[in-house]
Amino acid sequence: MTTLLKEQCLSLLEHELIPALGCTEPIAIALAAAKARKVLGEFPEHLEVLCSGNIVKNVKGVTVPNSKGLKGIGVAAVLGCVGGDADNDLEVLSSVTDKDIEETLRLLSTDFFSCKLKEGVDNLYIQAIASNNGHSASVTIANKHTHVAEIIKDGQVLLSAENEPQSNKVVDKSFLTMKSIYDFSMNVDTSLLEDTIGKQIELNSVISAEGLKNDYGAKIGKTLLETCHDCVATRARAAAAAGSDARMGGCALPVVINSGSGNQGLTISLSVLEYAKDLKSSKEQLYRALALANLTSIHIKQYIGSLSAFCGAVSASAGAGAGITYLKGGDFDAICRTITNTLANTGGMVCDGAKASCAAKIASALDSAIMACSMSMKGTVFASDEGLLQPDIERTLKSIGHMAKEGMRSTDLEILKIMTGETTF
Repeated sequence: MTTLLKEQCLSLLEHELIPALGCTEPIAIALAAAKARKVLGEFPEHLEVLCSGNIVKNVKGVTVPNSKGLKGIGVAAVLGCVGGDADNDLEVLSSVTDKDIEETLRLLSTDFFSCKLKEGVDNLYIQAIASNNGHSASVTIANKHTHVAEIIKDGQVLLSAENEPQSNKVVDKSFLTMKSIYDFSMNVDTSLLEDTIGKQIELNSVISAEGLKNDYGAKIGKTLLETCHDCVATRARAAAAAGSDARMGGCALPVVINSGSGNQGLTISLSVLEYAKDLKSSKEQLYRALALANLTSIHIKQYIGSLSAFCGAVSASAGAGAGITYLKGGDFDAICRTITNTLANTGGMVCDGAKASCAAKIASALDSAIMACSMSMKGTVFASDEGLLQPDIERTLKSIGHMAKEGMRSTDLEILKIMTGETTF
């Protein structure tokens, strides 16, 4: 492993594996609104949000954290404006109070807030415009949930893609290959992963336990443990699903995300953790498995994009499968077979928004990854001339990514039309 590769991977993990409170799409809206209020310098008399169709899709059915069960773009935006901490990134709503919620509901009963669909923009796009007494402030988040792409106050551009600070730029991932990921994960000093992987294990385990203890969402995690055979595969699926149950149900606990998604972070970390417990793996082995799993998922997602009609649980489960395969003694080739087998199976799972059923999709995708690992450990892999699979792992990942990003654009549009009532039956 070269020093450059070590630094690149550590920087990428630090950039991607960050805490977030609640579903990242409503949180990103709250963040944009909170920042717009801060830039304006006073509380606005009107707040407008323009967002892409994928943001609309992912906010429509999910509970906004710390909102006492409320849902919707309006709740996320106004609550962020009223009580959000503009400097706290994806934990922007961690300090809101009951009075903030009451004020949010009052403002939503007036003409304080408006929302419009923004067409012809990136799949992840949010613009919050706060105005008062002839003054206005606009904050745009694009491509990544915390990436502030533009700030404008009273017509003057304060920040844009051309002059943004280096710390705000989207991190380059083009150096990633499965070979480089494997090289890094097998050779890195695992003590360097404590702030990222260690924090992911700590926070995600807490919210998973919360989901198993209480009745959030559709209770997928609890249902799996109560109705399925007690084995490591069931426990792995249940742990990840329970974390999503709680998160989609508005639980006010942070998770460490992957590729901008808490559900993907939960899918990767909790499933691999359960296998490490069952196999009595060392802490070093666990950290290597999770470095491999997280970076694999990030690698796959760079071809798909932050949001699409392709369910992120699939790419996350492929990463988890890679980590599990390593823990079970699989070599590089076995890891690549697991990833291939996973994507060949559940690569058609669609994303129809963030909601309670995300937990079930996580369980299904992990079931596919676990089967893919079992196949791989026996030397079995789906043939490269079948479907979207290609002769090598890198071309397979690009093939799946192209299908998800480009091929599923029309699918995404039709899903949005149905969810918004434009298409009726």
